[in-house]
Amino acid sequence: MKRFGFSLAWGFATIVLASSLVSAAVVDYTWDVENFTVERLCDEHVVTGVNGSIPGPAINVREGDTVIIHVRNKHGIFQLASQWSDGPEYVTQCPIPPGGSYRYKFTITKQEGTLWWHAHSSFLRSNVYGALIIRPRWGHSYPFPRVYQEVPILLGEWWNVNVEDVGNNASQGIVPRNSDAFTINGLPGDLYNCSQNQTYRLNVKQGKRYLLRIINAALNEQHFFKIANHSFTVVAIDASYTRQYKTDVIVLAPGQTVDAIITTNQSVGSYYMAFTEYRSSNVINNNSTTRGVLVYEGASQSLAPIMPDLPDQFDTPTAHKFYTNITGLAGGPHWIPVPRSVDENMFIAFGIALTPCNLPGPSGCINLGGINVLLSASMNNESFVLPKGRGSSMLEALYHNNVSGVYTRDFPSQPPFVFDYTDPSLAFGNTTLAFAPKSTKAKPVKFNSTVQIVLQNTAILGAENHPIHVHGFNFYVLAQGFGNYNASVDESEFNFVNLQVRNTIAVPVGGWAVIRFRADNPGIWLVHCHLENHLPWGLAMTFEVENGPTPSTRLPSPPADLPKC
Repeated sequence: MKRFGFSLAWGFATIVLASSLVSAAVVDYTWDVENFTVERLCDEHVVTGVNGSIPGPAINVREGDTVIIHVRNKHGIFQLASQWSDGPEYVTQCPIPPGGSYRYKFTITKQEGTLWWHAHSSFLRSNVYGALIIRPRWGHSYPFPRVYQEVPILLGEWWNVNVEDVGNNASQGIVPRNSDAFTINGLPGDLYNCSQNQTYRLNVKQGKRYLLRIINAALNEQHFFKIANHSFTVVAIDASYTRQYKTDVIVLAPGQTVDAIITTNQSVGSYYMAFTEYRSSNVINNNSTTRGVLVYEGASQSLAPIMPDLPDQFDTPTAHKFYTNITGLAGGPHWIPVPRSVDENMFIAFGIALTPCNLPGPSGCINLGGINVLLSASMNNESFVLPKGRGSSMLEALYHNNVSGVYTRDFPSQPPFVFDYTDPSLAFGNTTLAFAPKSTKAKPVKFNSTVQIVLQNTAILGAENHPIHVHGFNFYVLAQGFGNYNASVDESEFNFVNLQVRNTIAVPVGGWAVIRFRADNPGIWLVHCHLENHLPWGLAMTFEVENGPTPSTRLPSPPADLPKC
């Protein structure tokens, strides 16, 4: 039986002693991770999930609460938190053995809103995921009008085949099979075969406000989301409050969350809510549409629901408008102004790459100009490889100061070559750029230093929008745009007043984004593309954040039951 890493995916998290918390609670969960049978798209399938449901159970907490989750691993997945339990296999921990169990505990601090947890190995997160909902502490209120009800809306992805096989193909550099359906709260909706009775239904009362906690848990696609005849007021993204932003369409990349209020101010009736793919490239994905239905109390069942007018799937202007019009709630709960001075300036150029395929090899080898290749990906011309089979996770190696043979401390702060990053005719013909070496590298940074990164999308093998996720930290989004980043011009567009605060940024297709964060969380932290195909191909790197000066700012000792490699 295989072993799989599993993580709670949130942005910035630090360990806080429970005794220091006021009006905080201990929230306890028990999870069984095991196989079970579900019926989808005209057939029965054996899947891996948590507590027999897809999505898995929601974690409901308040800011300041301590969460304890007992995971009984009946399949080989583990769920972890804090430095030792961030989740990515072989980065922060080796997988827990099948049949084992793990008890872990972490404290939610300085975050409110919607996050989510998910498996962090291969394609297991297609069914192993759920909402993490963080409400204000008792006695504190939301910085927006009171709502009648809060509703999680999780976009998922479904395969009619074994997702472990799909993930294995991706790990070999093969383009994996596309999914067969998208789902809303685990249900595919009535546009798919045999799914008329598997459509998510949200019953509402007229004249009420509802807070939708929208999560893109899909693996490889960004999405537009609309509800017919209704508009949204965005109030938070990635568990960080925003200024209220009104829009009729939500755009989410994999890994992102949006909290948005709708008001049920339409005529009594039924209205479809629908997700459709935002395609930023010509890569052929699952371009189907999934829909649920918003049903007003008293609506006639004989009338068909109204369908929203969805954007064209290649509508990059609509996606970019949404991403750039959101601003942070300066002065709101947990707001911290952006650091104005920078200690570590980085420029990371990233994109799809190639690796030689020596025949006989995987059946997915591509013949490109007479050369047999597999797909790969890189950051600053380094294609990241998990340190599997090296006797230790990266975090253990750091703690024991024995990193030799596990990883190296030389991830480059700048690209090794300067070129026209967004011109595919220039980049593709350069084999040095297309064939990135495989490596396991970390970028050392000092504790409490301010790190600024220019994330430059490249057109090597074709440009697309990449959602880049940073583990261990929230970051500020200073600016984003198209083309090659030009500091002499683009720095004038930096927002230092009411920046977005995120943990996942959708770097524009053929463009760039500038992010900044304070490295005040010691340990090893993974940075990777949240398109699931791209992580095993190597679109990742790690930060090694040194210990701080006090016991509370140092990497804690590993748990006694930490699994061994």
